[in-house]
Amino acid sequence: MRAALLTVAAAVLLTAGAAVPHRPDAAATVTATGGAPADAIAVTQDRLRSVPGDWASWAHLAVLHVERARGTGDPGDYARAEEAVRRSRALRPAGNVDALVADGMLANARHDFAAARDLATEALRLDGHDAAAQAVLADALTQLGPAGTATGAVQRLLDLRPGLSAYARGSYDLELRGDDAGAAELMGRALTAATTPADLGFCHAHLGDLAWNRGDLAGASAAYRAGLLADPHAAALRRGQARVLAAQGRTVEALKIWAALPPEAGNLLEHADLLRALGRDDEAAAQVALATAQHGLFTANGGVDGITGASLAIAAGDPDAAVAAARAEYDRRRHPDVIDAYAWSLHAAGRDAEALPLARAALAGGARPASHLYHLGVIAHALGDPAWRGHLGEALSRNPHFSPSGAADARRLLGVTA
Repeated sequence: MRAALLTVAAAVLLTAGAAVPHRPDAAATVTATGGAPADAIAVTQDRLRSVPGDWASWAHLAVLHVERARGTGDPGDYARAEEAVRRSRALRPAGNVDALVADGMLANARHDFAAARDLATEALRLDGHDAAAQAVLADALTQLGPAGTATGAVQRLLDLRPGLSAYARGSYDLELRGDDAGAAELMGRALTAATTPADLGFCHAHLGDLAWNRGDLAGASAAYRAGLLADPHAAALRRGQARVLAAQGRTVEALKIWAALPPEAGNLLEHADLLRALGRDDEAAAQVALATAQHGLFTANGGVDGITGASLAIAAGDPDAAVAAARAEYDRRRHPDVIDAYAWSLHAAGRDAEALPLARAALAGGARPASHLYHLGVIAHALGDPAWRGHLGEALSRNPHFSPSGAADARRLLGVTA
């Protein structure tokens, strides 16, 4: 049965020939979570109190801290992960594949994708069959680009260990190439491989996101509900649920969920977007201020995130700072989201002639997210390019609820009602 699944998944992946897009809340996951990271951290720390020379457990502790940071939004866990990696390497300076993988996961979480690539490459030099190292490499190459760079790494992961981790990355690969049906099919295969509540929640969250991105509110809602039955506290599922409720006009319920989500900058900015669309500008500004503080904590703990930095600068009315942040990220990597952020920052600075080719390039890989189409449409509109109507129309057709404020603006420009 495993061989048959691998054959089908590999055939789908190679047909697509795509690179794997990154989702900060999930794409860097390389192992099944198995249980709550906090519980596993406590167990591992107990082990290390008894056997402080256990280099493998120190590396495992680092992985658990990275996982917990992803769930809670606390970047302080990155420093704790770094210390655990340091301890592991001190105990086993040579041939420590576990520490290299843990360090690579940490680098990916901090968005230092070049370092993650190098760490994973070194781990694979020592053990070319280590699937966790292969997953770290796939995620790093995805972010560094250009499109297609990660496909071979994803295929190798499928060959090494067909299962949730490999199928999920294959699904991202297809999604980035615009094959939404194939992405959903392969994520469905990941779901069949899921066994723990966290893994079930992970798969349902991304099936819900795929449905959301194509404007299927009923499908998204069903996927998020199914995931919450398995993992009631998963932030990705609750975030999806809040999006659906807002799209259904149930904004009081949506805002209640947004307010309870982990204070990660992306969550805070989405919360602000809904508040802004409701005319609650002061409350939106408060969320942006929190996002700015959280972003500062992330960067203070070794993280780099020019996309969020650009979004915060735009929200603060500083388009030049937005361009600088987005350009720096663009110089580091060429993921479509980075290209789109750079284009949108240039638009905010009134540099639409420079922004237009970048906005087109953000869609060149095949995926056509509604938010990217919206940005292209607005930039084209500013330049008097007659294609702007088609771009905005496609954005609303793709997902009429992609952003509370962005969708409203697209309808305003087109002169249509909701």
